Amino acid sequence: MTQPVSIIMIEDDEGHARLIERNIRRSGVNNEIISFGNGTEAMKHLFGPDGSGLSQKGNALLILLDLNLPDMSGIDILRQIKENKYLKASPVVVLTTTDDSQEIKRCYELGCNVYITKPVNYENFANAIRQLGLFFSVIQVPPAAS
Repeated sequence: MTQPVSIIMIEDDEGHARLIERNIRRSGVNNEIISFGNGTEAMKHLFGPDGSGLSQKGNALLILLDLNLPDMSGIDILRQIKENKYLKASPVVVLTTTDDSQEIKRCYELGCNVYITKPVNYENFANAIRQLGLFFSVIQVPPAAS
């Protein structure tokens, strides 16, 4: 039996977070979505009370990450996830307004699995998220390492 995948959304813009969740749901994805408005709270959740990430052992996570957070860099969060033995296999989807080619390259070098630039137009943004939801419905996500 496969472990249900929890979607961890790290997005400081409440409007974007609601739009993302609504359109993921519209695409038929009913997985648990755990939302964080800043990096600090997300990191506490991901890495647990001892900071090791052991608390996620055996959990299947898919991480939606905005790069522009008020309290820390999404790049730093990505780096720490991909350097952690328990979390590194978790897919990370960077979903951000930044379309700088150097930033995109850096994210892929650090191990992000998908990089999506948020469209400025509301309808295009909603459509992009629905398509992302369809992608979520077919991908396989491994549980965090033992």
